[in-house]
Amino acid sequence: MSATALETREAVEAHAPGMISNVLTLAWRELRDALRARSFLLYSLAFLALGLGVSYVSAASTGSLGLSGFGRTTAGLINIVLLVVPLMALSTGAGAIAGDRERGMLLFLLAQPVSRLEVVLGKYLGLAGALVACITLGLGACSLVLALQGGATEPRTMLWLAGLSILLALSMLSVGVLVSALARRASVAVGTGVFLWLALVFVSDLGIMAGTLAMRLPVKSLFLATLCNPLQAFKMWALHSIDASIDVLGPAGLYAMDTYHDALPWMFGASLIGWIVVPLLLAVVVFSKRSPV
Repeated sequence: MSATALETREAVEAHAPGMISNVLTLAWRELRDALRARSFLLYSLAFLALGLGVSYVSAASTGSLGLSGFGRTTAGLINIVLLVVPLMALSTGAGAIAGDRERGMLLFLLAQPVSRLEVVLGKYLGLAGALVACITLGLGACSLVLALQGGATEPRTMLWLAGLSILLALSMLSVGVLVSALARRASVAVGTGVFLWLALVFVSDLGIMAGTLAMRLPVKSLFLATLCNPLQAFKMWALHSIDASIDVLGPAGLYAMDTYHDALPWMFGASLIGWIVVPLLLAVVVFSKRSPV
């Protein structure tokens, strides 16, 4: 090993503990601020209330058939996760950097001995911890209601749904942080996040259907277009994991089951992980080149 390479390695090893400490400090600050924010608390209460409502109604309507109630509740919770979790993650991430920039805190933060990479990672990890806490609380309360009302349940299914929900939240959080790095005002960033949520939840489905009818897309292209939407990837993966047929999604679901049956979990996972990694890397690049004011 050359002397230059050895010096570089020693410098990285010496800087690593300091970088980890800075990232964890920033993450703790962001986690504390997120849990104190009224908007985040409202999202958490809404998710908890909707989940408890679905769990209680499903358990009460099935009587002693606890396993059936559990499956019905899981299917209902998938739709709740699709609506609440992306909105919560996008709006929370959108205000992370833009909010500090607007208040002047970002300039003060960068004056400290921290790099811009550490700032982005710290904010992301802190907000991710808050989202994980919210999802765990909501789905854990739903599981408790089912256990008390329905008797026999399948906890593995709820744990798997919680893991998929966390992956969806992390992917949307990455997109929100990227929007926050691009915007200069928190209101613009949050508004853009809400617009992206509407586009992913509603417009994308209508656009895919309209494009299919207008351009007569083959079913393979339809499935790939659906796979590019993280919400649809989550939905298909969740339905596939609870042994439900994804042919409810139409020709794309039938094509996926017939063609990629064994590889579907890997495809869904790659889609969600891609939505986590790529926007976060872009956020680091954009933030490193933007002025803090």
